[in-house]
Amino acid sequence: MQRLFTIALVLVCAFSLSCSKSGGEANSNANADQQNQFAEITDANQALQIGSDLLENNETEKAIDALLRATELNPDLAEAWFKLGIAYGLIEKEQALDAQADVNAPGDSQKTGRPNSEKAFRKAIEAYKKILAQNPDDDVSQYNLGRAYNKLNEDENAAKALKQAVKLKPDDTDYQTELGAILIKLAQYREAIAPLKKALELDPENSRAADLLEDAEAGRNRIDYSGPKINGNSNSNANANTSANANVSLANSNNSSNTTKPAPTAKSTPKPEIKEKPTPKPNKHEN
Repeated sequence: MQRLFTIALVLVCAFSLSCSKSGGEANSNANADQQNQFAEITDANQALQIGSDLLENNETEKAIDALLRATELNPDLAEAWFKLGIAYGLIEKEQALDAQADVNAPGDSQKTGRPNSEKAFRKAIEAYKKILAQNPDDDVSQYNLGRAYNKLNEDENAAKALKQAVKLKPDDTDYQTELGAILIKLAQYREAIAPLKKALELDPENSRAADLLEDAEAGRNRIDYSGPKINGNSNSNANANTSANANVSLANSNNSSNTTKPAPTAKSTPKPEIKEKPTPKPNKHEN
C-alpha cells in the first residue's frame, strides 16, 4: 500500500514538473517574441522604414522597437536616432501628463538621469556630425542637425546649422521656414523675416511660414515701438537737461567773463597822448 502511494506521488510530481516546464517555455517564448518582434530584420534601413511607418500611424511603442533594431544594426544611422528621439519624447510626454493627472504618482521629478529622448537626440547629433565630416555639403544632414539641436533647446547651435543648410540649398521652403522659426525662438525677429518671406515666395501655401512671419513682424514692431519710445523719452529728457545746463553754463560763462574781463567802454578808453614836435633850433648859418 505504501509502495503504491509512493509511485502515485512520483507520477504526480513528474506531471506537475512537466506542465510547469512547458508553461515556462511557452511564456519565455512569448516574451522573446514580444521583445524581439523585429529580430528577424537584418537590414537597418528596412527597420528604419518600418519604424517610420509605425510612428506615422501613432503606434509609438512598436516604432521604438523597430527603430532600436535599426540602431542596433547600424549605430551611425542618424535618422533612426532622430526618429527614436521623437518617439521617446511622445511617450515621455504621455507619462508626464499621466503623472500630473494622478496626484499620488511620484512623477518624473524623482527620476534621475537624462530622459531617453535626450539620449537619442544626442546620438543623432553625433551621427550627423560624422556624416558632415565626410560630406560638408550634405544639406539634409545640416538641416536635421539643426532640428536635433532644436529638440534639445540648444538654439544657437540650431540656428548655425540651419543657416548652413539654407546656404547650401536656398530654394528649400522647409529650410527657410525652420530657420525663421529658430530665429523667432531666439527673439531675433528682424533676422527671421527674410527667410520666412523667402519660404512663402517658394511656396505660397506654406501656412506655417505665414503664421511665423506674422509673429516675426509683430515681434519686430514691439521692439520698434517700445525701444525708441523709452529711449526717446530718456533722450528728450537728457537733451532738455543738457540744453538747460548749457544755457546755465553759458549765462554763468557770460557773467564770469563780464566780471573778470570787462569790455572797455568809451569813457574808460584812454585817449592817446599827443606829443608836440620840438621846435627846430635856428641854423647858425641862417642869418
